[in-house]
Amino acid sequence: MSNKIISTKDNLQILHEDNHIIVINKRVGDIVQGDKTGDKPLSDIVKEYLKEKYNKPGEVFLGVIHRLDRPTTGVVVFAKTSKALSRLNESFKNRETKKIYWAVVKNTPPKPNDTLVHFLKRNPKNNTSKAYLKEVPDSKRASLEYRIFKKLDNYFGLEIQLHTGRHHQIRSQLNAIGCPIKGDLKYGFDRSNSDGGIHLHARKLEIMHPVTKENLVFVASTPNDVIWNAIIQ
Repeated sequence: MSNKIISTKDNLQILHEDNHIIVINKRVGDIVQGDKTGDKPLSDIVKEYLKEKYNKPGEVFLGVIHRLDRPTTGVVVFAKTSKALSRLNESFKNRETKKIYWAVVKNTPPKPNDTLVHFLKRNPKNNTSKAYLKEVPDSKRASLEYRIFKKLDNYFGLEIQLHTGRHHQIRSQLNAIGCPIKGDLKYGFDRSNSDGGIHLHARKLEIMHPVTKENLVFVASTPNDVIWNAIIQ
């Protein structure tokens, strides 16, 4: 049974909003920025929300700073001013942000906690990245650390901290150690989730506010489904 909810300007899951930024808990199926599907991106939906809320004439400014894969959920921050956009772009590029993800995987990870380093090579034809243990031509170094924080009958809850931000990094690195993410057909899981999503969630994002310079921490609640609910119990 799918309980998929489509994001609209009226039901956005807003975690924080001030004059310079707006932070959203992204749902399964939301695309952060327009792509070749032509589906309406989350950035446009947030613009509609801002336009209506502040009764703005003309075009609303909204800057996309980072993305989450379409089947993934969790924290996404957008810039409402060009000043915030350039400063946040810089801070993400310099890895001054801290990102914590949660993933639900099948199979026991080799160790209860570990740092994984692979070299990821992207295949634009099928939009995947393959993880290699040694450097190969056109590959990029990818590093993350994980720890098991929950054991269920058939699954494990992992908390992941990213050190690099590569294409499909968590998905391909976890698959490379034999722990595909629940629902992720592209990376080794045997069946899809009913809502077309995968059990990968951007749980927490820590940033410095681009204008006030205060340290901000955003935590996104997990989707309401049986597995996530068991993980957070």
